[in-house]
Amino acid sequence: MEITEVSDVNGDGAVDLADVEYLIQNDKNVLSSLQGNGDFRSQECIELLKQADIVVTNPPFSLFREYIAQLLEYNKKYLILGNKNAISYREVFPLIKENKLWTGVTPMSKEIYFDVPSAYIEEALENNKNRTAVFIKGKYMARSQSIWFTNLDHNKRHEELDLVCRYSPEEYPLYDNYNAIDVCKTQDIPYDYYGIMGVPITFLDKYNPNQFEIVWQASGNTRASAPIAILKEVGYKIHPEDRGGCGIVKGKRQYSRILIRNKHPHTL
Repeated sequence: MEITEVSDVNGDGAVDLADVEYLIQNDKNVLSSLQGNGDFRSQECIELLKQADIVVTNPPFSLFREYIAQLLEYNKKYLILGNKNAISYREVFPLIKENKLWTGVTPMSKEIYFDVPSAYIEEALENNKNRTAVFIKGKYMARSQSIWFTNLDHNKRHEELDLVCRYSPEEYPLYDNYNAIDVCKTQDIPYDYYGIMGVPITFLDKYNPNQFEIVWQASGNTRASAPIAILKEVGYKIHPEDRGGCGIVKGKRQYSRILIRNKHPHTL
């Protein structure tokens, strides 16, 4: 679809997406068919990619690693949907650590809703897939627990997280297998701790690279993906309850964590 100018073509007194829809349905010059099947790896699609300033799409989750690699190869700005689990991929997490990729403005805990063809909703309702269809503002929409990944800067990424908790060994236990403390909630990050902390992956919603440093992650593939220097830095050691790198507290395996360090700890 190529649209170079939008005017009030439907005569409703406003220039909006309704005019775009009208153009697509009535102007043969803005809509053309691909010669191939639309695979992002095809030469035809690569040539279109080369022309793009910003890519906004929903790539195949099974090919997410490959798709990210392509965007990097062609040095593109992007805003794409992905599975939350992609955060821990060995091809993706280093980009997050190096501030080459981050999450979008929408919080991870908030579902994303989409307009979809009525046939999709009908099928979802027939099969009682209440996880995929929801009634909002008078109509059914598709729901998704995906999150946005981007390398486009946004203001939220530069908001400073207000820290109000003070460190104590009783409140913040050390991991059995890392030289780091466990912080169960992002809001509980202590303002006066100088070492490494394990925080929930939802911390990325609040991550300000000027305030915090991402050291690595404590997840199921840490042992397999982390450089040896990083494993030494975080003091990683194999634990009987460990399944590849998740933090262990008093013998109990924790959820995946992001290992961070406060760049400017202070005492009151």
